Amino acid sequence: MTYKYFGAPDRATAARVPTALGPGGLGLDAGELGSLGRLGDLMETSGSPNGHLSTKIKPETMSAMVLTGIQGVPLHQVPPLELVVLHPDYAVVQLPSTVVEPLRKADETELGAAAFIWSTVPDRRGPRDAFVIYSMLHEWQDFANRLHDAGHQLYCLVWP
Repeated sequence: MTYKYFGAPDRATAARVPTALGPGGLGLDAGELGSLGRLGDLMETSGSPNGHLSTKIKPETMSAMVLTGIQGVPLHQVPPLELVVLHPDYAVVQLPSTVVEPLRKADETELGAAAFIWSTVPDRRGPRDAFVIYSMLHEWQDFANRLHDAGHQLYCLVWP
């Protein structure tokens, strides 16, 4: 599965994005994400001139990272994503404001704590992964703030 995060002003616009642009035309501007150590295992930049980002990180995992690590919400209480479109070839989900707002407002200490918590998951390698996760959360935070400033909400396109 591939996941591309993007912004749209509303659900109706987000629902039209996959058909208007196709999977290669969406995504978060990658910036330096593709070169951040082990993050390269999780993310890959596409060949597009805009440096769009595809990620192997599920939006459910991103939501859980934010809510458990920053807000202290127990994992079993992380709310489901909001389905916008379910198509045989793709799906579009919206990350709820209960995830995006805490991410946008988190300070460096909260991002670091969330990264450390998630670096202790059994398949992670400790401090190196904590730094990589911290960098990823910071980039997602910057992206969420840019979307907010533009009046957009955060969505994710999911396709095989």
